Amino acid sequence: MNKKFAFQLFALFVIAATVLSACGGAESPAKESSEGAATEAPAAVVTEAPVVATEAPVVVAPAVFAGTGVAQGYNGTVVSSVPADLVAACQKEGMLTIIATPPNWANYGEIFADFQATVGSGVELNSLDPNAGSADELAAIEANKGNTGPQAPDIVDVGYAYGAQGIAAGAYQAYKGTYSSKLPATTLGIPTADPNGMWSIGYFGIMVIETNTAVVQNPPKNWSDLLKPEYKGQVALTGDPQASNQAIMAVYAAGLANGGSLDNAQPGLDYFKKLNDAGNFVPVTAKVGTLAQGATPIVLAWNYNALSDQQSLAGNPEIEIDYPSPSIGGAYIQAISAYAPHLNCAKVWMEVINSDEGQLAWIKGGASAVSQADMQTRGVIPADVLKMLPDPAVLAAAVAPTVDQLTAAKTLITGGWMSTVGVSIPTATP
Repeated sequence: MNKKFAFQLFALFVIAATVLSACGGAESPAKESSEGAATEAPAAVVTEAPVVATEAPVVVAPAVFAGTGVAQGYNGTVVSSVPADLVAACQKEGMLTIIATPPNWANYGEIFADFQATVGSGVELNSLDPNAGSADELAAIEANKGNTGPQAPDIVDVGYAYGAQGIAAGAYQAYKGTYSSKLPATTLGIPTADPNGMWSIGYFGIMVIETNTAVVQNPPKNWSDLLKPEYKGQVALTGDPQASNQAIMAVYAAGLANGGSLDNAQPGLDYFKKLNDAGNFVPVTAKVGTLAQGATPIVLAWNYNALSDQQSLAGNPEIEIDYPSPSIGGAYIQAISAYAPHLNCAKVWMEVINSDEGQLAWIKGGASAVSQADMQTRGVIPADVLKMLPDPAVLAAAVAPTVDQLTAAKTLITGGWMSTVGVSIPTATP
């Protein structure tokens, strides 16, 4: 017990030092610090909701995205496909409240700029807790359903399993925008959108290993490599697998390579127990600062977040991205809150993210956009942008769970992490 307590204190010290040293520089996407709590754990979700609900909102300054990788210095593009009457109605509302969308998470910063350019400077883009995740987003909707002020989220960006969970909770409202009929029927082999218009997939990625090669001379290429003694105290996740979707999916992916399947995630937990028992696992929420400084030189993350780290660090230090096999694909969906105070602005947002401009922004950030195939057919994706994406064969080889499989895996992993692996991961300081 004393050893565990001391290790947690050390982890917290590392995080605090990282935040102080990274102040003013590029910060990695922190969206996953609480992504993806289990569907059967509403009590844990509800208890955290007031934190999200009472946190002071941050108004995103239009056209200023310093340190956000691809979007740095980008002034935005007016998205002409958004219906003019919707833009006018949004201008009257004067605000859009987003949550859990860091500007350098899949290049959201560029989408911020496009939204702002489309609606004008009279509309504030109000950002609530970029460090929040799917569980927190639904909790914030629930906690603020009687609130018409800036603490109530208008839209959410959540892991795929939270589509069904949000509908069951009554958290979403239907919107079939001008883009709905153009969406592909499936993405990664799973439905792209709710048939009633409650949610739709915007982008997806696959799990990768990103390595600081200034610290790790021989970067691991696959899951089995991570267990080698040479990586002692070097492997980290981007959040707590008891709550973080990205971390949960990393555990799930590890299971696929160690005797598991999409219907059996337990080998993923067993794998991380081995990783922890070997001393290779670091119970720290990995961010670009911890990656760069060497506190977490090997990180499991979505490929677009690894690319964001690579771009923001710009070779100082060099970051290598490797695609382990097998790997898992994960999609994120967007939806409008059932209690959105700024409904028209929320609809404008949905139109922007599903436009060519919005989809291209995600692609520039390394994510695979849901309309990418159609855009490639129409020749609207610049060749230099396409080069940043994974080899199509790599994407094709990735597997994606169904909602039922994902829900079962999340329940198993979030509920079994402490009993199997037995180490908690402190939440990163925003």
